[in-house]
Amino acid sequence: MRILITGAAGFIGSHITDAALAAGHDVRGLDSLTPAVHDGRPAYWPAEAELVTGDVRDPRVVERALDGVDAVCHQAALVGLGVDLSDLPPYCDVNVTGTAVLLEAMGRQEVSRLVLASSMVIYGEGRYECPEHGPVQPPARERADLEQGQFEPRCPGCGSDLRTAAVTESAPLDPRNVYAISKAAQEQLAGVWTGLTGGSAVALRYHNVYGPRMPRDTPYSGVAAIFRSALEAGRAPRVFEDGAQRRDFVHVADVAAANLAALDSGRPGRLRAYNVASGEPHTIGEMASALADAFGGPAPQVTGEFRLGDVRHVVASPELAAAELGFRAQTAFGDGMAQFARAELRSPSRAPQLSLRPS
Repeated sequence: MRILITGAAGFIGSHITDAALAAGHDVRGLDSLTPAVHDGRPAYWPAEAELVTGDVRDPRVVERALDGVDAVCHQAALVGLGVDLSDLPPYCDVNVTGTAVLLEAMGRQEVSRLVLASSMVIYGEGRYECPEHGPVQPPARERADLEQGQFEPRCPGCGSDLRTAAVTESAPLDPRNVYAISKAAQEQLAGVWTGLTGGSAVALRYHNVYGPRMPRDTPYSGVAAIFRSALEAGRAPRVFEDGAQRRDFVHVADVAAANLAALDSGRPGRLRAYNVASGEPHTIGEMASALADAFGGPAPQVTGEFRLGDVRHVVASPELAAAELGFRAQTAFGDGMAQFARAELRSPSRAPQLSLRPS
């Protein structure tokens, strides 16, 4: 199969490229190689894969990149939560407009198979159950509660403490920041595209991905990379809130494997979404401690700080991906963190401006 991977030189895209080549596929990459992210063609880019340099928002570039391909893995995006109001236009432009340009070109060139990088952030808070009211969807946490150290969401009906449960793909979407909104929009655009073209689309809702080639330390990096960068600089990882936030950490090699599995799936005229997760949640504090132990210290510092818009718990069910894609994550948490503690990270470019950054 000839595959176009957008955002191919980035963290996740480059691992999908490696996995696709190892599986015998023919790979063409598309990446902007923007100076805000890359200082040029990365040394890890494989010689046997073509790399088109260009912006996914440029119809001429996209048309050229799609020539002769059978399927697309769409990874190019601005990632992170977005840190202030100035991020609203670029997140919508790159993630939403870029996806629309890609889908329109795929329709014209009759490329009928899409694997889309989505995200668990579209769920907002994870799944909760109240002893009295059953399943509930708590609203965004209030600043006043967070300032008082009340980090756990409470039942919107009675104010009781809630139990967490695994979120499934049928959960209602509740995006709470600009990145999440853009990811939900990408899924919806892909759904429209399948209806108009009869193509198949698989949206992979990545949970907390970590591994080699993560960006070293930027405001848009994942928390694992930020902790790792602190350790490398001799600083203690700073854990926000009380460190008890629960997440599902999934290794990038497993994410690449999920993409290959999704290439062989999909149903004509339909969008299907799957969690890509390990199924073994851990707290942010546990992750920071595991990483610090594997690296050799210093120990994490729990600060009590918070960011408005962050969610408390997102615990994923991996069962649908296992049943329909045949995908289960293979990298154990302890093994993955031990590897990540010494893995090579990608140094960000010297250019400070926000621009197109492949996920």
